Amino acid sequence: MTDVHSDISADELSIETFRRTDSWLELIEAVIEGRGTTPHFQPIIELEFGGIVGFEALARFESGPPVAPNFWFAEAARRGVVAEFDAAVLHSQLSMRHLLPSDTFMSVNVEPESLLSELVLGVFSDHAPLDGLVVEVTEHRGLGDPARIRQGIDQLRRQGALIAVDDAGAGYAGLQQILILEPQILKLDRSLIAGIDGDETKASLVEMLGVFADRIDAQILAEGVETESEARTAASLGVKLAQGFYFARPALPWAAVDDSVVDTILDHSSDRLDIETLRPVLSVMPAVEGMGAALCTGTLKTAGSVVLTRNNRPVGLLPASGSEPIQTLVTNINTSPADLANRIATGPPERASVPVLVTDSNGRYLGVVTINRLLKHLAKP
Repeated sequence: MTDVHSDISADELSIETFRRTDSWLELIEAVIEGRGTTPHFQPIIELEFGGIVGFEALARFESGPPVAPNFWFAEAARRGVVAEFDAAVLHSQLSMRHLLPSDTFMSVNVEPESLLSELVLGVFSDHAPLDGLVVEVTEHRGLGDPARIRQGIDQLRRQGALIAVDDAGAGYAGLQQILILEPQILKLDRSLIAGIDGDETKASLVEMLGVFADRIDAQILAEGVETESEARTAASLGVKLAQGFYFARPALPWAAVDDSVVDTILDHSSDRLDIETLRPVLSVMPAVEGMGAALCTGTLKTAGSVVLTRNNRPVGLLPASGSEPIQTLVTNINTSPADLANRIATGPPERASVPVLVTDSNGRYLGVVTINRLLKHLAKP
């Protein structure tokens, strides 16, 4: 459970100095014995309402050189005691769960390698049930054995935990994790959030990841939000959860968010009610739950009907023939008509005549927007 998003800078000279002495071994052994580490917590914010909904637990160490916390984990791994070290830090964090403010969850970081350790899994079992706990799987020491890691994940799920994947959108490794772990939360890498307010490419990618998250029944969490403009842009793209220095730095339990920041979030949420959305051009179209039901004798719906999953998420349009739904664009209700027209114009030509599926912020089906109705709306003086 590394902490690479840290406000503590590394001093390479101190690192090498300590490596040449026995000090590191003594410091690491102290942590394993339950001394020398104090968990700090960074609030996780619900962007629509400005409230704190969770806290990410981060390791902080009471002595030693002024280096980033992730170096401690790397040094423990180098000395062959990574499982013991991870388990001790995790225990110190989970021991604080009973003190959490009401209606909040705790998120803890775990390396995939740790999910192969009976010692680490035993710490989770000691603190079960794990309801209200998010296990955030990072990947700084390698993915390891996917099959065995999935077994560890399944055990945590049975005990009540939710699973998050760190650094989503950062590269192939992140995508591989998503496929293996099937998380409920995708944490967007800081590299996607930094400067998103002035970068259309990043904004488009975050919006696309939001659609993907809806399809797999997950939520997006933007980490590393450092400015008001980044927070506003993330919210406008449908991102529901966020954390970062703009809201609060990691601190001893339990950090609050400054009232002025909350007011900014609430003001932005109110502003969004005045932004033109797709509601004026929304149409209702018949829907059917699953292709199987649609193809059954006596229940076949009209071609063009929307195909939904059991939890009311659209997967496409019912074809005139065949067993696969027709794929089309899916967008959030808070998308502006102009933005939608731009996405259609820059997308595949074959989709220019197909209705767009519209969902709420939870990815549930609301209706469709036809190209004809969209163009008439945009043509109004």
